[in-house]
Amino acid sequence: MNLKKLLIATAGAGLMAGSFVTVQAQDLGGTLKKIKDTNTITIGYRESSIPFSFLDDKQQPVGYAIDLCMKIVDTVKADLKLPNLKVAMQPVTSSNRIPLLRNGTIDLECGSTTNSKVRQEQVSFGPSYFVINVTAAVKKSSNINTLADLNGKTISTTSGTTSVPLLKGYKKTENIQVKEIYGKDHAEAFLLMADDRAVAFVMDNILLAGQIANSKRPSDYKILPESLSQEPYSMMLRKDDPQFKALVDKSIGAVMKSGEINKIYAKWFTTPIPPKGLNINFPMTPPIEEAFKNPNDKGV
Repeated sequence: MNLKKLLIATAGAGLMAGSFVTVQAQDLGGTLKKIKDTNTITIGYRESSIPFSFLDDKQQPVGYAIDLCMKIVDTVKADLKLPNLKVAMQPVTSSNRIPLLRNGTIDLECGSTTNSKVRQEQVSFGPSYFVINVTAAVKKSSNINTLADLNGKTISTTSGTTSVPLLKGYKKTENIQVKEIYGKDHAEAFLLMADDRAVAFVMDNILLAGQIANSKRPSDYKILPESLSQEPYSMMLRKDDPQFKALVDKSIGAVMKSGEINKIYAKWFTTPIPPKGLNINFPMTPPIEEAFKNPNDKGV
């Protein structure tokens, strides 16, 4: 075979093999080397980010983000030829998810994390798999109908989330005063509102919908129509790790381009989910459809 034919054959094989050709052509580094050396990938999950990443009635991590991250695990198994790869699950919170990723405790964070430009200074992100609006949940009996109605009131939110600076910016712009109290996770922050220690829980609309659906009396609550911000969600990985980043992008991009993402989305957002069999009933919005049509990792 002459050199020209050899190059053509090699290129064709590369297209079929996908991103791992790049990995095979160079020494493994970063996260993929760590996974290969230990035969283990560690996934960071959330305990109450319904329906993205939460514990079911058997105390097992489940959710939309978990399903997507398992697709990445499947790609790692195939590309690194590790059929018996071990998957370790590590709970994380809004406050410790980035430190645990950066120090190597977890390899991939699979929850309800906003891809922000500020966070991009510390970590990297896969393709956006959801787009949300930040707003507030209140009791229907509260007479709170707009964000401006929160003036002079106590509100809750989750420590370490983008809702905190957004709320502070809104306060400054709209010249309102609120007292903020914080929950360590979304379940605790929602409970602060449900138990009347706060009049509103400020958070991403879909997470508010998840907490309401999982509450004792879902009909008692409503979500305000106003929005503080529109934000994309994605899985987090370590910064400056091009091999693992390429694998994540390839894996999730394939799920989106094939249409498989539609089935996964329907499973968690438009059909009954554990632990109570409630339906969040959150059909795809145009921004979510656009994210699936054109996979990207743009932050806000």
